[in-house]
Amino acid sequence: MPTKYTALKDHDTPIKVLFTGYLVTVGIGYMFALIQILLTHGLADGKFGLSVDDIVYSYYGNRSGTVLEQKLNGSMKDNASEQQRFEIMQWVRDGADIGDYKDDGIEKIIQDRCVMCHNKEASRIPNFNDFERLKALTVEDEGATFGSLTRGSHIHMFGISFIFMFVGIIFSFAETTDIKLKCIAIGMPYIFLVTDIVSWWLTKFFPEFAWLIIFAGMGMGVSLMFMWVTSILEMWLYKPVFVDGLGSHYQRWRTDFATSSHEEWFKKLLSVTVGILGLLKRVVGIAVEKWLSIGLPFIQKILKNAIEK
Repeated sequence: MPTKYTALKDHDTPIKVLFTGYLVTVGIGYMFALIQILLTHGLADGKFGLSVDDIVYSYYGNRSGTVLEQKLNGSMKDNASEQQRFEIMQWVRDGADIGDYKDDGIEKIIQDRCVMCHNKEASRIPNFNDFERLKALTVEDEGATFGSLTRGSHIHMFGISFIFMFVGIIFSFAETTDIKLKCIAIGMPYIFLVTDIVSWWLTKFFPEFAWLIIFAGMGMGVSLMFMWVTSILEMWLYKPVFVDGLGSHYQRWRTDFATSSHEEWFKKLLSVTVGILGLLKRVVGIAVEKWLSIGLPFIQKILKNAIEK
């Protein structure tokens, strides 16, 4: 069936530059988004790196402490000394009284360490010059508010869907990917996006759904990476990669699959799978033999010496 579109490699250079500029900009923006996630959600449990606990604390909350305490032990930990954080948390546990706020020096700590960011000019974060705003954070941490979830949901739905639309349009001109796989690659990000947003709301009520947020985020990332890499390679490195390089093996495999019957292809796949399993069996057998003859006796000797000492 003849191609009804101009392949990426055959587009005029100005169009390639336009497409590449957009893809590079989106790629850099996506990297900054990942960094932002690591520096916000990734510090929710006080440790760097994104985990299921981080997601639970961000959306469901840490019901064992107050919002202010969780922030001081998490993403805001480096903004005050250990002693200052202790004094603030002690004030919170003593009832967060406005009299103690002034008399115990908590107000001075807040003004010196927090108000530089938490002021009336800042958007989307509480103004700590207003005591009532600060007081509101001394209650039990129940995670994201309904207002923040609603705001984040519509911003992500609108913004990210536009990103995937333009990336998908560019990728649709690829010729090294067949129609079925192309449709899957273009459609999956939207499924993962909706799943991600719905998972926020589910995790707000049921912390067990936190893993689904991570899964959906990974799905969006893999889909974007596949379309991004394929588009860039086809525009600028088609011959080195898809004709003379590793991509040529994929092209031959795709051609064989298209021209062969499904039964023949299944037999080939089964034969290759059996060969790989046979190789793995031999490798595992050798590894087990070496472990029993060398590794295990060595470990036993070390443990024996340690016990004797």
